[in-house]
Amino acid sequence: MAEHNHQHYMQLAIELAQKGEGRTAPNPPVGAVIVNTGKIVGTGFHPYAGAPHAEIFALQQAGKKALGASIYVTLEPCSHHGKTPPCVDALIAAGIKSVYIGVEDPNPQVAGNGIKKLLEAGIEVQTGVLELQSSHLIAAFSKQITTGIPYTIYKSAMTMDGNTATHSGDSRWVSGPESRMDVHRLRDRVEAIVVGIGTVLSDDPLLNTRLPDGGRDPLRVIVDSQLRIDPMCRILQQKSDAKTLIATISIDQVKISLLQAAGAEVLTLPSVAGKVCLPDLWRELGWRKVQRVLLEGGATLAAAALQDNLIDRVMLYVAPKLVGGSTFGIFAGSGCRNMAAATKLESVSYQQIGEDLLITGDIMPCLPD
Repeated sequence: MAEHNHQHYMQLAIELAQKGEGRTAPNPPVGAVIVNTGKIVGTGFHPYAGAPHAEIFALQQAGKKALGASIYVTLEPCSHHGKTPPCVDALIAAGIKSVYIGVEDPNPQVAGNGIKKLLEAGIEVQTGVLELQSSHLIAAFSKQITTGIPYTIYKSAMTMDGNTATHSGDSRWVSGPESRMDVHRLRDRVEAIVVGIGTVLSDDPLLNTRLPDGGRDPLRVIVDSQLRIDPMCRILQQKSDAKTLIATISIDQVKISLLQAAGAEVLTLPSVAGKVCLPDLWRELGWRKVQRVLLEGGATLAAAALQDNLIDRVMLYVAPKLVGGSTFGIFAGSGCRNMAAATKLESVSYQQIGEDLLITGDIMPCLPD
């Protein structure tokens, strides 16, 4: 089979997997396509944790046509018992002839064992088909499973002259309605939103998901070192299935009790320079199986997260507006001294959303000296 056909089927599998993005934690999103004599006979994707994996859905659709067929799967099939049986056993039992894999599983419980078992059963295996795209698909899962820390997307909106608000602090609205709806779609696909107390005090946000069909509210995390939050704020008074977690260094039991009575969970963490230790908070979120964090609002918090190397991706909505004279940037503090030390982005993309320009890029990893 021509190489371009392998890539074509794997691209279809990737597009299937994307349907489960933000719904599968603690599992990764996975897609699968079964092909027999040049025809697609089965497709599937992993919709949510606890549901069958992509390969199982594809095998069920293919039925007897899976015998002697090839399967294209974005991630190495699992070989261990979790909430569902190993997918490799199902592939072997169905008589699959060849398996084309996008990327090997970074999970130490799998890590090549699925491939090994397939080869031992006499099944042809080829890895690395659209490997870059497949790796990007599981970036959040890969980071959380290997480091214990969630993958973090920093989202902000600014005017063309680099401001997030006017000199009076007015920030409603920097971006247009189409961009704001895009953010709600993003919220719908992450497990947690993180903001600083400054954003809560100034904007009194809801931090929920408001899509035409509803959507899912993520865990709301508020970094509030001194517990300045008002128990009557909108975040704590709204009706939502999602919980609110307040990260603090305070041990004021009176304030803690008031916030707990309002339905919030208060998490006291170690202090760094009088502030919540962000790496400890991120580790706590990772322990809670949060794969994807959306860091929203708060130039001070964003600067601290950048300094602590916690941000993986930046999504910046640039509005065709000029406010002039304001000093509200997306990162607080003095920043780096020399341009050579600036944080660099890779895999940068540009997309017009309404009148705004969305610039997306991945933070380049810091190289050792």
